[in-house]
Amino acid sequence: MSWIPHPTRLEGDKVILVPLDSAHFDELTSLASQEVIWKNMSINYSDKAKYLTNLKSALLMRANGEQYAFTVIDKLNNKIIGSTRFHNIFPEHRKLEIGWTWYDPIYWGTGYNTECKLLLFTFCFETLKTVRVQLQTDENNLRSRAAIQKVGAKFEGVLRKERVRDNNTFRNTAMYSIIDDEWPQVKEMLLGMVHRY
Repeated sequence: MSWIPHPTRLEGDKVILVPLDSAHFDELTSLASQEVIWKNMSINYSDKAKYLTNLKSALLMRANGEQYAFTVIDKLNNKIIGSTRFHNIFPEHRKLEIGWTWYDPIYWGTGYNTECKLLLFTFCFETLKTVRVQLQTDENNLRSRAAIQKVGAKFEGVLRKERVRDNNTFRNTAMYSIIDDEWPQVKEMLLGMVHRY
């Protein structure tokens, strides 16, 4: 049985996170075809067939509790703008990871990611009662690292040669986390940021 109840829907002022559904596949694969999204990622999903396979796999992994993928919707325009997931889910240790996050580049730096993370973290710490939420990215992905630090996650170190990228080079992975003791302060900061946008 999955730790995360289905369906889980999270709604803010600007974004709605809905469970990934096959009805979203066409729009997501079309958006994901922009090469710039994957420039600093270990896997390039700009190929529609390749990303479609990943999305189908995400639905299977939701069924067995391994992942929980969301489609991110711009609430103001009722438009799909990207995707994010819970994965590396360990209910026995009360921890999980937020990742596989990407957005249409026109939404970069607009505050949508901040509200998205506020919704996800609130669900994790206040509904699931997690003690740890982790995030990771390529050591060289400075844009992603800045975004992770901006939402309050603390840098824990670098895992060297942690994975092999699509191009057969090795990726060093920068690890970040937020723990339950830090959540009240992080929440207050994120609420302030969201209201400033």
